[in-house]
Amino acid sequence: MATEIASAHDIFPHIRIVMGMVIGLGVARLLSGVARIVQHPGQYRLYPVHLAWVASVLLMLVHFWWWEFDLYAIETWTFGKYLFIIFYAITLFLLCALLFPDSMMDYTSYEDFFYSRRAWFFGLLAGSYLLDVIDTLLKGPEHFARFGNEYLFRTPVFVALCIAAILVRDRRFHIAFVAAALIYQISFILRLFDTIV
Repeated sequence: MATEIASAHDIFPHIRIVMGMVIGLGVARLLSGVARIVQHPGQYRLYPVHLAWVASVLLMLVHFWWWEFDLYAIETWTFGKYLFIIFYAITLFLLCALLFPDSMMDYTSYEDFFYSRRAWFFGLLAGSYLLDVIDTLLKGPEHFARFGNEYLFRTPVFVALCIAAILVRDRRFHIAFVAAALIYQISFILRLFDTIV
């Protein structure tokens, strides 16, 4: 009796489910953190930069789920590719965990927490930008070329800004960075990812 080997299009939904579980944990972490703020608004002083990064990472997770649909075009799946996609999703989950810790007992406010963990947060954020390049290359040269020179310029700029954010505690810099990141992120999605093609 001959056994039929699964096609790449049969494998992709399986990979998407595992990836979705990890991303779902990240979304749940962010939403639980926001719900905790709503439930106990006076417990810890809020910080607008922290909340803006929460919005940015939530949008990143939702967008990740959307753009990863292009993985269906991969003809041959290997364990290495699968492992990479899961590692990328785990990196995004860890960003969420760094925005809302299990306990705030060691911190006086979200601002205090954010700046004390900024090296981890921005290190992972920079890593996610670099992982995105590999992810885009996995989907093929045509997919990579679709983003043009903007993509080649965007990635090193955002990585450099993340490194600066690790080194700099200046509030004005962090306000400007998160505002620019959110505006660019929304623009990028609307211009290049409004529909799945």
